[in-house]
Amino acid sequence: MSKTSLTPYRLGNTELKNRIVMAPMTRSRAINNIPNSLIAEYYTQRATAGLIITEGTSPSPNGLGYARIPGIFSAEQIAAWKEVTTAVRSTGGKIFVQLMHSGRVGHTLNLPAGARLMAPSAVTLPGEIWTDQAGMKPNATPHAMSMEQVLETKREYVQAAINAIEAGFDGIELHGANGYLLEQFLSPHTNQRMDAYGGGVENRARFVLEVTKEISEAIGKDKTAIRLSPFGTANDIQNYPGVDVMYGYLAEELNTLGIAYLHITDQSAGQKPDVLDLVETSIRGKFKNTIILSGGYTLSSAEEVINMGIADLISFGRPFISNPDLIARFNKNLPLNIKFDSSTLYSSDAKGYTDYPVFEEELVNA
Repeated sequence: MSKTSLTPYRLGNTELKNRIVMAPMTRSRAINNIPNSLIAEYYTQRATAGLIITEGTSPSPNGLGYARIPGIFSAEQIAAWKEVTTAVRSTGGKIFVQLMHSGRVGHTLNLPAGARLMAPSAVTLPGEIWTDQAGMKPNATPHAMSMEQVLETKREYVQAAINAIEAGFDGIELHGANGYLLEQFLSPHTNQRMDAYGGGVENRARFVLEVTKEISEAIGKDKTAIRLSPFGTANDIQNYPGVDVMYGYLAEELNTLGIAYLHITDQSAGQKPDVLDLVETSIRGKFKNTIILSGGYTLSSAEEVINMGIADLISFGRPFISNPDLIARFNKNLPLNIKFDSSTLYSSDAKGYTDYPVFEEELVNA
């Protein structure tokens, strides 16, 4: 039986081998916030995906809220990422970098000298975060961004996108989900500003849309994309009245910009409110380019939503961690490796990162 998800797909001007996307996943292997040969090996192992979207990569020293996440704002980082993209593309892979500014999510111990934890408003994220220097520490209260800092952060995003193209990426995905800086502007819980970037839907969406527009003008709309999480509650982003209005408005405005894709992640685990229903009834009709859906899909459920026309591509996260040969397993109807070591998700070495076996190795080991 043919599988639509394993057929080629044209994403803007980029030809994908299949419709399966490797979702962005933070793995914390970038020592000193610089990509390395281990990261290059990890992505190259998984380059049979139609598209790889990298882990969240900061456009600014101020956005490095987590320990050992990469950046793409220095010459050294650009050169290091170039080694990663060269390795992936040498095997025929396609790769976008995800630009993720952590905003209020983080601790000052994770930031380089001179950087500052900042967010739309000084609203502290409850809970703790890991620091390599002192273990678990309470999330720090962010500095409320001044207007000049808002404008400077936009410039950093644009420069990071330009850097990404220089580093050999096929495009960039803005991380507008999971409670990081862009979503912090969208939510009235984390955005309590009284200026042009706070208040009603249009004002709260302004920063996201301006960043997207300016990047698309700098590197091309076919190389520009964004990830969103309607109804998501990650990092204490709380649901609010009018969530559907916000994301309908974003879909219309992003469609006008003509960007390559919307990547919609569903964190609801099948509970109401229904993200898939929102995409089907509202977002799909307003955004005419590619839609990627993410959130606990199997090959069977991926086939269903693609064939229904709700999504064009499906992204897989954790299955790619323990199955570097995920596409081959899908092609040959092979069982997935379900052994998953959660203790190594955010460690610093190869264990639980590049040492998961392909299917033939599993048989030998068994």
